[in-house]
Amino acid sequence: MPSTTTQPARKQAPRAAWPRDSSGHLAGFLDYLQAECGLAFNTRQAYHSDLRRFLTYLGRAAVRDLASLKPAHIVDFLRATRDSGLSVASTSRALAAVRMFCRYLVLTRVLDHDIAADIDSPKKWHRLPTVLDDDSVRQIIAAPDPSQDAHACRDRAILAVLYATGMRASELADLNLIDINHNLGVVRVLGKGSKERIVPIAQEALDMVGRYVGAYRNALKRERSGDALFLSRTGGRLLREDIFRIVRKYVRRAAVRGNVTPHTLRHCFATQLLSHGADLRSVQEMLGHADIATTQIYTHVDASRLKAIHKKFHPRG
Repeated sequence: MPSTTTQPARKQAPRAAWPRDSSGHLAGFLDYLQAECGLAFNTRQAYHSDLRRFLTYLGRAAVRDLASLKPAHIVDFLRATRDSGLSVASTSRALAAVRMFCRYLVLTRVLDHDIAADIDSPKKWHRLPTVLDDDSVRQIIAAPDPSQDAHACRDRAILAVLYATGMRASELADLNLIDINHNLGVVRVLGKGSKERIVPIAQEALDMVGRYVGAYRNALKRERSGDALFLSRTGGRLLREDIFRIVRKYVRRAAVRGNVTPHTLRHCFATQLLSHGADLRSVQEMLGHADIATTQIYTHVDASRLKAIHKKFHPRG
């Protein structure tokens, strides 16, 4: 019989073990974020990811337990995060997660004092959001043919509502049938931290929603549908990720360039309002921003647009 030789198993680099008490404290911290802090699911998921990277880094740094944490460990982790190519915003979020975790460790008496309190946050770069012109947005909204099938009709309604209200993808996914008041022309939105706001919605978007509900929603409805407004192919509630995929699909179909997401339509909504004379406080309320400084970025966007027009058309531009 021919001899067979077995190849030696390829050695893999051992994964750095977390500090020995990390898993239990991380699980307790995630429960604390939900029960005591009331943070949204997406925020908890982001903090979970950031802290897993932090604990992995501590394992590589040979930190035995969380009681041995020093400020230098956090500073070195932030440097490693920055050097790995993550943005300043991502690094700042990682620090926010570590800070909350350290405060939790003080509450649970793992640490004597908050070692992250005096660590400075990386300064965020104030990058202007991407904004499309009105023609490009209308091309995207017109890309799905509502007479084609239930999904195309649903998708056009989704695109129209995103642009007409400026709501986030997660907020749109959470919409129920009763949240849209066709008589008053408003939509009830449940935002971050379960804060409720009422946003006016254009008649054109209302008509698209009405067409989807009246003609096609029953075709998608199943026992599991409940009161969800926008349903998936299997009859369940659409997820935030589904909304992103739908937007990207019709951006490609409309041949619009750039990284266009549901948040881009939110930017367009805010910029259009401000450029046509809406006051900043009203736009803040419609967007659901807790801090008006977040809304003020759109005033810079409009100023940039005006400068571009001036430079293009003024003889001394």
